[in-house]
Amino acid sequence: MNFNLRKKTSNFVLLLASFAIVSLILWNTNSFFRKFKEEERYKMEIWATAQAEFLSLPADADPGNLPLTIFQNNTSTPMILVNKDSTYKINNMPAEVVLDTAYLMKRLQQFKSENTPIIMEDKGEYLATLYYGNSEVLNKLKYYPIALMLIIFLFGAVLFFFFKTNKASEQNKLWAGMAKETAHQIGTPLTSLLGWSELLKNEDVRPEISKEIEKDIGRLQTITERFSKIGSLPKLQKCNLVAETLNAYDYLRVRSSKLIHFSFDSKEEIIPVMLNPSLYNWTIENLVKNGIDAMKGKGNIAIEIIPAGKYVNVQISDTGHGIARGDFQTIFNPGYTSKKRGWGLGLSLVKRIVEEYHSGRVKVLSSTKEGTIMQISLKIES
Repeated sequence: MNFNLRKKTSNFVLLLASFAIVSLILWNTNSFFRKFKEEERYKMEIWATAQAEFLSLPADADPGNLPLTIFQNNTSTPMILVNKDSTYKINNMPAEVVLDTAYLMKRLQQFKSENTPIIMEDKGEYLATLYYGNSEVLNKLKYYPIALMLIIFLFGAVLFFFFKTNKASEQNKLWAGMAKETAHQIGTPLTSLLGWSELLKNEDVRPEISKEIEKDIGRLQTITERFSKIGSLPKLQKCNLVAETLNAYDYLRVRSSKLIHFSFDSKEEIIPVMLNPSLYNWTIENLVKNGIDAMKGKGNIAIEIIPAGKYVNVQISDTGHGIARGDFQTIFNPGYTSKKRGWGLGLSLVKRIVEEYHSGRVKVLSSTKEGTIMQISLKIES
């Protein structure tokens, strides 16, 4: 409890510190932007003063070097000078702008929104109005906070997905370790059961009883094998999909309630597919058991094998209450379950076995209040 509290506190402090750092950077950038804008305004006022003096001089007077130097030094700020006779003079803008009146008016409005126009007068007499926009450096500085926020967001997203992936990897290793340990623990009593089974054969016990016990021991061996393979890449071999599906079907049919009606249908007797028989049977059992749970132990389970070109579809249908369309993908997520008991790993394992290990596809083909059809698609081997 104390560990979790410390972890939450440290995460909160880290989040608060990150927010404070970002806020400080944005505040500093904004202050720098305002200061730079004030300095640019000051320069434009000097330029306007020099221009006013130049305009107030007689036509034959010498303006001197100072106004000309001021005019020549401003090479970055775009501006439009509107004289009292409504003529235009532009600076640091393409010359053809003067010919496009509509564009010129648009830029005037833009400059007016960016900076307050400077009225130029000489001894109370109106000379001109100077409209100027932000320089290229100022415009880049204006978008700097947005770029900075985007970089921080992307960096945060990369860190989030890295830690999330790392955590998922650790969880997968934990589950794999637990599964292998479970297989190891089952192995000890299983060996003992095999010995007791051999002893029962020598006793006066009905043969069918010994046979059923052997089947269940074989079943335990299969379960042990499945758990031992979790976390490692299973070996695939060319198998007859129809026969392997029928094996799983027969096992479930015999051991299920008499209230469940089973049916099996295949268009072909032999369909070669690359399989790991143990994991494939586990997949069929999970889907059938889910169907039985959805029907609450009473209804129809049908398995149908349908070749479709280069692929073969295995459809498991039930007459349960159905799945909401919005949950068609969610049901395969680890931890998802609609039952009061269980960890919600069955369909997650099904998806992993079919798609990651067998390069196939599993999905909810259809689902209504009358029942659900789950479909596994695998590639047919030539």
